[in-house]
Amino acid sequence: MLNISDVLHFTIPVKDLDRSEQFYVGLLGLQRVRRTGHMLFMRCGSANFVLTLSENPIDPNKGDRHEIHPAFHLTAENYDSAKQTLAAQNVRIFKEEDRRSGTFHGRSAYFHDPDRNVIEIMDLVKGPVFETQDA
Repeated sequence: MLNISDVLHFTIPVKDLDRSEQFYVGLLGLQRVRRTGHMLFMRCGSANFVLTLSENPIDPNKGDRHEIHPAFHLTAENYDSAKQTLAAQNVRIFKEEDRRSGTFHGRSAYFHDPDRNVIEIMDLVKGPVFETQDA
C-alpha cells in the first residue's frame, strides 16, 4: 500500500490559457499561482489544480451530461449570488439540484467552462457520507 496522504492537484484540459484564466480567475474568483508556457497553476482554498493546454479534442461529456467534472464548494451565502453572476455573464446553468441523499448533500449547479468542461458549484450541507453511515 502506498499510504497517499492527500491530493496534490488535478488537471483540467483547455485550448486557450488566456481565455481560461479570465474565466477561472476573473469570473470564478479562483487564485492564479503560476503560469508556464502550457500550464496555469491554480488554487482554490487549500486545493490546487492545473489548467493545461491540450492538443486533444476536449469533450468529456456529451451534450449536458455531467459525469466528468470538478466540483467547487461555496458558502450558502455565496451560492445564490454565484448563480446571478454566472447568469449576468451569460454562463448557462444546465442542471441544478438540491440533494438530500447520496454522498454529498446540498444545492448544486452545473455549467460549462469555455472549453465545455463541466464545472459544479455546491453549497455543501453534509458530506461526504460514507457507505457505512446512514444517509
